[in-house]
Amino acid sequence: MEAVKTADYTIFFNDDCYLWLYENVRLNRYSMAVIITDSNTQQYCLPLFLQRFETDLPIEIIELEPGEENKTIETCTQVWQALADIGADRKSIIINLGGGVVTDLGGFVAATFKRGVDFINIPTTLLGMVDAAIGGKTGVDLGSLKNQVGVIKNPVAVLADTSYLATLPAEEIRSGFAEMLKHGLIYDKNYWESVVSLTNLTNDDLDSAIKRSVEIKMAVVEQDPHEKDLRKILNFGHTLGHAIESYFLDSKDKKTLLHGEAIAAGMILEAHLSMQKKMLSENEYNYIKEVLRGVFGKLEITENEQAEIIKLLLHDKKNEFGTVKFVLLQETGKAIINQEADNSLINNAFRDYQN
Repeated sequence: MEAVKTADYTIFFNDDCYLWLYENVRLNRYSMAVIITDSNTQQYCLPLFLQRFETDLPIEIIELEPGEENKTIETCTQVWQALADIGADRKSIIINLGGGVVTDLGGFVAATFKRGVDFINIPTTLLGMVDAAIGGKTGVDLGSLKNQVGVIKNPVAVLADTSYLATLPAEEIRSGFAEMLKHGLIYDKNYWESVVSLTNLTNDDLDSAIKRSVEIKMAVVEQDPHEKDLRKILNFGHTLGHAIESYFLDSKDKKTLLHGEAIAAGMILEAHLSMQKKMLSENEYNYIKEVLRGVFGKLEITENEQAEIIKLLLHDKKNEFGTVKFVLLQETGKAIINQEADNSLINNAFRDYQN
């Protein structure tokens, strides 16, 4: 697949990843390569990567505990200390090999260690390839509140080798699929329809769909890298989705959700808000709900839990002057930012979701 170029870096695919890595790591004369992984990636992906990483550099590996619950400033402190202990300097290169937690946290660590060292993202999940590893957002959670601390810092490159997807369980593939569906809903109706028609998420069609998803995200990010305006459309489904994800993460009675599972629920709810506000047609809403329910099923959320989730909306990063701001759909393939919805509309959306 042809690379996707941006003003600051390039996203390479499959075999081209290793050609770029060989040429550029050598040319930049780095002092060492530090690979950040989690225990899952270390077992399933690191051996594959090391077989193809041709370098004479000293290699150090820092392993994280997997899971969103470990995407914290405390973990960063441990990684910063590990970097200091192994003698990493400003000419070291950090390679983040893993899913969204690894690339979010590893990018933040790299952006702040020694006031910034080069880093490469190598996403090993579908979610990472189409969303988390690209766009320059880095950071960690604050307790159960998602992505409250971080910086926008671009990697040197993103290397998306889809062969890593073969190491994933089906639910992880499904989680990334949510972001691909989102890209279609907010930007490209034809792409939405093409992704909906993908029944086998491990076939060759997935490669071209991944590339198109990357192109959509980067087309948005290039116009608004610091999320002042247009880039906010990428948060469709995330206002309520992040609140749901945070609630499930913090609740002892709930199973921790994968990101895509929460965002799929958020997209249904926010599509319903769009319909209530007379933007999205009822037919479009029902089709969106049918598709997302068919892939992701339904989360069981009681009325009391809904009230707690609504409280969490106050921590959403898009809020302005204490007002919750939503990204809603004007139609399939077109989103609008900075929309408000009172609690009665949100409760209506939850009631319909549970129906």
